[in-house]
Amino acid sequence: MGAYRPVRAVIDLSALPKNLQVVRHYAPKSKILAIIKSNGYGHGIGRVAAQLSKADGFGVACIEEAILLRQKGFLHRIVLLEGLFSEAELALAIQHRFDFVVHSDLQLSWLLAAQTSTPLNIWLKVDTGMHRLGFLPEALPDVFEKLNQLKMPFQLYCLSHFSSADESEAVTQQQFSVFQEVTAPVSCAKSLANSAAVQRFPESHLDWVRPGIMLYGASATHERVAGLHPVMTLMSKVIALKWLDVDEAVGYGQTWQATQRTLIAVVAIGYGDGYPRHAPNGTPVLIHGQQVPLVGRVSMDMITVDVTTLSDQMAIGDDVILWGKGLSVDVIAQASGTIGYELLCGVTQRVPRVEET
Repeated sequence: MGAYRPVRAVIDLSALPKNLQVVRHYAPKSKILAIIKSNGYGHGIGRVAAQLSKADGFGVACIEEAILLRQKGFLHRIVLLEGLFSEAELALAIQHRFDFVVHSDLQLSWLLAAQTSTPLNIWLKVDTGMHRLGFLPEALPDVFEKLNQLKMPFQLYCLSHFSSADESEAVTQQQFSVFQEVTAPVSCAKSLANSAAVQRFPESHLDWVRPGIMLYGASATHERVAGLHPVMTLMSKVIALKWLDVDEAVGYGQTWQATQRTLIAVVAIGYGDGYPRHAPNGTPVLIHGQQVPLVGRVSMDMITVDVTTLSDQMAIGDDVILWGKGLSVDVIAQASGTIGYELLCGVTQRVPRVEET
């Protein structure tokens, strides 16, 4: 083993442009706003943006992420997907040429009060049924009237967000119909499709698609997508091997007991690194190209794995894949009762990201 704790997140840089090309295959007539918020879904926002430089723009959650991209030299269109959090951010958005969402009367009032002649790109968010952010359809005539009162020139875009494109065709079609109806009077570019809709609802692609999770090689739906490559492979190594006799337990709370003589591998990974503490017994781990089961509770810094079937091959220092190449993050997420998004975004800062080209 090396000189340092062996846990690492290997980032396959070549996978990102390949996944972007898959999006283009699905939506060849649409522009692509690559969603790289939450530090590029845990992969590192700068390296992700560099590999997705052929996207037509980037979507981020906040102005801090957007400014970081400008500081790193990215001149792309950058859209603040939650808009401005304070009136003071408007000057920064203008200075750095950010597009931004407007989803509330408060944000609209900041624009009405603004004294600037700088042209703006405004993405008007419509609440078509998600019921988080956005103007309700019946409010749009008043919103359009107020936009016409703005002192500065602006380019308008309209967008909404699907709540269930990965699950419900009926709900998705209803949202699509509402969006088309209420934005029909406005001549502007429009955007609806997230990763799931990119894959399942081509009629919703419109002018801009907004892929997120599929860019990182994970699935937005229950079906695997051909051509997607996992970008992150979370890896560590075996740091101890121990035989247990029948009825001996391992880990906190003795939640698992051996039913036969069992070889246990201790792996240097835990919830302090972002591996899910609630992963149950039986969650697969990949060693020597074979899936073996997690046993016992996940600790802060370690997990234990039943490697009895591999006992003739095992040695301290063996590589272990927790998710990534050969073991989809979606499999671990499903076993743990969560989603791949959370696992990727939740890998902690103490885990070094190692770039692989």
